[in-house]
Amino acid sequence: MIYPIVAYGDPVLKKRAVDFEKGTDLKQLVADMFETMYNANGVGLAGPQIGLNQRIFVVDGSPMEEGLDDFKKAFVNPEIIEETGEDWPYDEGCLSIPGVRSEVFRPYQLTIRYFDENWVEREETYEGIRARIIQHEYDHIEGVLFVDHLSSIKKRLMKNKLTNISKGIVDVSYKMKFPVKK
Repeated sequence: MIYPIVAYGDPVLKKRAVDFEKGTDLKQLVADMFETMYNANGVGLAGPQIGLNQRIFVVDGSPMEEGLDDFKKAFVNPEIIEETGEDWPYDEGCLSIPGVRSEVFRPYQLTIRYFDENWVEREETYEGIRARIIQHEYDHIEGVLFVDHLSSIKKRLMKNKLTNISKGIVDVSYKMKFPVKK
């Protein structure tokens, strides 16, 4: 099942997501999240981006660059244990904020503890672009968007684009869910 991607401005994107109850059957949800992500040409997708305020995200770096074809995973109830290394810049974008990209600085390496979709607990260390993808998606379950890392000047420069996205004035090839107007 392909879910609509929740657009910038929806309150679910700014909430800290809650843990799943251990043992919850997540196989179909994970499959649906991968299908949704691929449909939108993404490399990561978090629960809040499909309107689900729970701590889950999926990643698949293979569309990004060579050497990432073994980087397809689901992260359930994850916790970043440590981030190390020098902050390095990368031009990030987001399925919930289409057409907006900006350079974001993040630590080079991280260690994360999480469950996979079969409830096997794992603790792994990633660096470079793998760490970057995880950090971006992890931010989503913490209620943080990549634009929150930007300076106030950069945010002001993209204010009109962000406002348009929240109003549904955006051209994308995938289905989106826009904030309800009050």
